[in-house]
Amino acid sequence: MGYAHEYATAVMRRGRIPMEPADFVPNWSDRPRKGKFFPGAPVLPLPDGGCADDATLGRGLFGPRGTGAFSLPLLGAMLRDSYGLTGRRLAVQANSDLGSLPFHTHANWSRGTSSGGGLYPIGIHWISGASGPLAPGVHYYDTPRNAFARTLSGDVTGEVRAALGDLEEAAGTDQFLVLGVTFWQNAFKYNSFSYHVVTMDIGALLQTWRMWARAHGLHIGGALWFDEPRLGRVLGLDPEEDGVFAVVPLTWEKTDENDAGREAAPATPGARVRHVPDERSRRVLTFPTVHAIHAATLEGAADRPAPGTLDSALVTPPGPGERVALPAPLALDATVRRALRERRSSFGRFTAAAPLDPARLSAALAAAVAAGTLDTDAETPGAAPLTRQYVFVNHVQGIAPGAYEHDRETNELVLMKPGDFGGFLQENYFLANYNLEQAAAVLVPAARTHAVLDTVGDRGLRLVNAVIGATAQAVYTASSAAGMGCGVALGFDCVSFAEELGLAERGEIPLLVMMIGNEAPRPAGYRFDIVAP
Repeated sequence: MGYAHEYATAVMRRGRIPMEPADFVPNWSDRPRKGKFFPGAPVLPLPDGGCADDATLGRGLFGPRGTGAFSLPLLGAMLRDSYGLTGRRLAVQANSDLGSLPFHTHANWSRGTSSGGGLYPIGIHWISGASGPLAPGVHYYDTPRNAFARTLSGDVTGEVRAALGDLEEAAGTDQFLVLGVTFWQNAFKYNSFSYHVVTMDIGALLQTWRMWARAHGLHIGGALWFDEPRLGRVLGLDPEEDGVFAVVPLTWEKTDENDAGREAAPATPGARVRHVPDERSRRVLTFPTVHAIHAATLEGAADRPAPGTLDSALVTPPGPGERVALPAPLALDATVRRALRERRSSFGRFTAAAPLDPARLSAALAAAVAAGTLDTDAETPGAAPLTRQYVFVNHVQGIAPGAYEHDRETNELVLMKPGDFGGFLQENYFLANYNLEQAAAVLVPAARTHAVLDTVGDRGLRLVNAVIGATAQAVYTASSAAGMGCGVALGFDCVSFAEELGLAERGEIPLLVMMIGNEAPRPAGYRFDIVAP
């Protein structure tokens, strides 16, 4: 058993046994930037390709894999819609940061993709070869300016292909998005817990891209297994303080100018970015647990699991119990752009005064099922997902309160325990920003984390958490399109939930709580959009 088993267990028990350092207090006055700043790097503003009229969320969540090709305007639109700053919102709600948000120095700008704690630590690097619209190089996505900071000039796509090994999707392209994380950008708040959070953030962003691409007739897959140290050297990353978590090959449009028949660039060992990011924090702390789990997930990083390796760790069929048929999911006709722009956390605004339409619950569950796979290099297409959805029903029209599991094949709820679980839900939630009893339903995705680690090694922790993060993003976005509130949280007693649902026999760990429901009418708030949805 590797260290990832120990880390996953510590995360599960953190509600009862705090992770070290237990006495840690964030220094908010010395927090790092959300993103990186490269002084002196040339900045290239991105065009915004807009959204096609038929780019609906329903097509993105449930549509087929696209066969189209990216262009610079489409790439710019996807980046803005997913991780770029889209506006500022202030509202009367129950989160603990409410008192500071009206001040400009504490402004929290909205984005299409959710992030643990609203920290947004992912660095997006576009590594472009000769077939692209710009001179080959490495470009960092500057979220405040919706622009690329050029950190290297020259074609290093041969290094990316060498790091990816035999990945089929990499063979025919020289355009790649590479996702990296500087741990301090999350650890300053979450210390040892940060690795758990950032791996979910990776999945949330990949899921946004996956939905956006499918809605536009494109395809986004992702590689989680590759020679990470090699790519880290190209990007100039500190191997202990930074990680490269995913590589996304892009199918690029062919034009007379980009000469699709040219030879692929060779590997260029030793090439690395020349611009160094400026650190805002005066004091950067390190955490031994983060170093240990990162080192563990680097073991065998380039040894991609063979097809079918994960099959024994996938979810099993539902158990026995009274079944409740759900209606067809509410149609999600909103465009992906609008759904992402409207996405937000409810933060205590739920109300049980009006029970939820079950078609909306069905839509949230369908989104969770669709996000049960991320089209990554370790997953088998068409296989069962890594996650199962449990549902605590509080206030849904025509469905008795109780604890259920969702049968993804039949779209039915299978009753596990009848009764009112509102008290249990609130007692086992750590924070004061949600009243879980007022939510219409609480969805709890669970996975067989330890079984995954046994089959593919410690790096499997990244895959499990990425799929959970993808599930959160899909449910958030579907809730936005369905006109209902949503909130996602990690601050719950995982052990109590596992015991209440009897998950030990299945070897499953509950990893998230996702609240959905109606919100109180006429909320007080302010909203400013940088670009209209």
